[in-house]
Amino acid sequence: MDPEVLKKAPLFAGLEDEAASALSAAMGTLKLNRGQVLFHEGDAEDRLYVVVSGKIKLGRSGSAGRENLLAVLGPGQMFGELSVFDPGPRSTTATAVTACELRTLEHEELTGWLTGRPEVVLGLLGQLAARLRRANDVVADLVFSDVPGRVAKALLDLAKRFGDTRDDGVHVHHDLTQEELAQLVGASRETVNKALADFATRGWIRLEPRSVTLIDVERVERRAR
Repeated sequence: MDPEVLKKAPLFAGLEDEAASALSAAMGTLKLNRGQVLFHEGDAEDRLYVVVSGKIKLGRSGSAGRENLLAVLGPGQMFGELSVFDPGPRSTTATAVTACELRTLEHEELTGWLTGRPEVVLGLLGQLAARLRRANDVVADLVFSDVPGRVAKALLDLAKRFGDTRDDGVHVHHDLTQEELAQLVGASRETVNKALADFATRGWIRLEPRSVTLIDVERVERRAR
């Protein structure tokens, strides 16, 4: 495991090396296979997780059985922090998009760090603030943006976190199926596929299995506004 990946997590923000090493030592390690469910919505589970490698998706199921994909998380990102301040059933289902490795911290262990290290508290509060901002953005996008605009914004977000800039554009191996990408955008697969096909026809992107290359990032950015 690359210790620098773990230090990217908000939990470690502001910690000196010695304290970061002690916190890392208190964490467990968990490996998941692709498609394996870590926990289900409604489960009584209160651990905090940090993604070390691979990708995890967080989703919720609607009344009609359709899944809404809330986030796709990669190395250095964490989840499960809501249970620290508001113990209760899990509000999402966490599933491995790819084979992945996670570091885990038990609720009791984290509570001890919170009482003795204000830096950890600030890191968690920063994570919660970022989550709230993202939730507000999602609501605003659903109200004010059309589906192509939301698709463009989703592609840019995935590119920012998983993109690899090359001579021919930004390669984004997001590992999502067409249905999962549609769930992330909050629209039907047919509508999202139509938007992606339009972007590809215009020469803005190149579609590949579970990945996409952003050829004209500026055009995609304009469409996302």
